[in-house]
Amino acid sequence: MHKFNSTILREYDVRGIVGETLTETDALYLGKSFGTLIKRNGGQKICLGFDGRLSSPKMEEAILAGLLSTGIDVVRIGLGPSPMLYYSVYELDTDGGIMITGSHNPSNYNGFKMMVGKAGCFGEQIQELGRISTKDNFEEGEGTSEHLNIFDRYIDRMLKDVDMDALKKANLSIGWDAGHGAAGDVIKAVTERLPGNHILLYEEIDGTFPAYHPDPTVPENLVDLQKVIDQNNLDMGVAFDGDGDRIGAIDQSGEIIWGDQLLAILSEEILEELPGSKIIADIKCSQVLFDHIKKCGGDPVMWKTGHSLIKSKMVELDAPLAGEMSGHIFFKHKYYGFDDAVYVALRLINIVAKFEGGLEALRKTLPTVVNTPEIRIECEEGLPFKVVDEVVNRLREEGAEFNDLDGARVMSDDGWWLIRASNTQNVIVARCEGKDRDALIRVYENLGQQLKLSNIALPEL
Repeated sequence: MHKFNSTILREYDVRGIVGETLTETDALYLGKSFGTLIKRNGGQKICLGFDGRLSSPKMEEAILAGLLSTGIDVVRIGLGPSPMLYYSVYELDTDGGIMITGSHNPSNYNGFKMMVGKAGCFGEQIQELGRISTKDNFEEGEGTSEHLNIFDRYIDRMLKDVDMDALKKANLSIGWDAGHGAAGDVIKAVTERLPGNHILLYEEIDGTFPAYHPDPTVPENLVDLQKVIDQNNLDMGVAFDGDGDRIGAIDQSGEIIWGDQLLAILSEEILEELPGSKIIADIKCSQVLFDHIKKCGGDPVMWKTGHSLIKSKMVELDAPLAGEMSGHIFFKHKYYGFDDAVYVALRLINIVAKFEGGLEALRKTLPTVVNTPEIRIECEEGLPFKVVDEVVNRLREEGAEFNDLDGARVMSDDGWWLIRASNTQNVIVARCEGKDRDALIRVYENLGQQLKLSNIALPEL
């Protein structure tokens, strides 16, 4: 019997602080539990990959031992980004996969993103892994393990959807910032085969992340890329998180293109080809995006935040494209429906190459609104959900019009505000948007009044 630390079994993955809440013994028993889950689902073979964190190779050895003890056969694809692991599960048609990654967390974290079949393993299935381990109720057998280098096949597959003729004609100059994350080798291989001029930043994989924390949703992390764009007169830049499944983008004037703006830009060509398609975006995204999808002939669907939840909704609705404010973007159109930031960058570059004025001009085709970035209010454990429930109940009592899909998104003539509880941290997440600065201030004040009633202070705007 083995009991995991209660904080590591998250909504979308298993994640903790190495040596404190997450150990190699945990990895061993997670392998036993996951192998058992796969066997009981009728599966036999899975893929296993790991990111560039210093603890990842040892974690891989430990989880492998657990998997093999259940009779599961394991294809070890080695070091790379999460999307390469997802690709391997589709390409090799295995019964699931495990990616060892701390995602965008600091270097002392690590964790596991899992697939059961071609779907994400999340929510109740992750809790089930804990129950299997606690009951010491494992399948037993002697699995096999093999090393397989799938890297070149993965690169070839991504480049298949690049419009090389358009790129040759446009001769773009592009900055690529890997942030020392696991996508570094992929970026090197891709840019060697692309037309144009490419400048790479922090492409060497280094699990200590010496340059900065690789999270492209944080503006401070994009400063070096902005400098390179300015100094070299580049057409655009793209940045990636630690495991290569989230993207950030910057235009030639140094302006950040946020996740919802990227989704708006990427949706246009899909809706030209597939008019009326459903395109999914999470509840944190700008109203501009939902209106833009409709204007382009699409059917916008607002859904809960969380990459596993979005992937499931895509399958349910057969949507060709989906995305989150956080930079997770999912292409089912021509691809597999998982979040692959390098592939998204290539699809974006295709569009930029053909658009007069480039990425800046594309950004300026979208209506201008004023909004806050994601506001994160740290709380003690359990409090975020309690506060959000209180706010939702008050709104109901007031007879307010709001969307309660994931927390509360409240619309007004000025704009909208959102409050939700994070599924991965003890944090209340908020966001506000107004048609202009004065409208945003009023929206922000409305949100602040609601939070004050629950004894939570909103930071100054």
